Amino acid sequence: MAKHESPKKQLYTHFARVSKAMASPNRLELLETLAQGERSVEKLADTTGMSVANTSHHLQVLREGGLVRARKEGVQVIYRLSDDGIPELLAGLRSIAERHVAEVERIVREHFANEDDLKPVGHDELLALLDSGEGVVIDVRPETEYEAGHIPGAVNVPLDALPRRLAELSRNKEVVAYCRGPYCMLAYEAVKQLREHGLKARRLVDGFPEWRANHRPIALGRKAK
Repeated sequence: MAKHESPKKQLYTHFARVSKAMASPNRLELLETLAQGERSVEKLADTTGMSVANTSHHLQVLREGGLVRARKEGVQVIYRLSDDGIPELLAGLRSIAERHVAEVERIVREHFANEDDLKPVGHDELLALLDSGEGVVIDVRPETEYEAGHIPGAVNVPLDALPRRLAELSRNKEVVAYCRGPYCMLAYEAVKQLREHGLKARRLVDGFPEWRANHRPIALGRKAK
């Protein structure tokens, strides 16, 4: 960095480093995964379908960009997001792309908007449904993600367990399903199955990372299963 550059230019150089660290679909997926809770390199590799070596490389780039932090747990290296504001950053990126990149708008319209013909449930509406006792919320993510953080009162019903758990859900209440975010198909599939079995169901407008980023209450550990 040239010494004659102004402090503003110097700051923009560092801001660009952060942007460059995000400039990869694999690294964006890693950030989304870590928004569910901290993970080991091996678990991140398994979730994203990358090799452990490739995952480690991308995590190092994210770490150099100040986006993730790591700690040792025995022989494992555990990663987490460096800041609670990162899901908001990702949401802003997603929102801009949806509004101004035609290909993104097309993909969302064809593969997500058409999957659901009912208006999704907003955060305030979900809280009102729970407070009134008129609704129940189910977290359809895997148990490990649920334990790392979930919406208070949510029942953990992983998607693959839903068919055998249908009898547990009241037909007199609206069921709201959520998963990892607005592009996570788990909630869409859960709502489809619930409606096919005669239950009133909708999905949350986004997912757990956005819920937490909006400073909504969260719970940790195991609860209702």
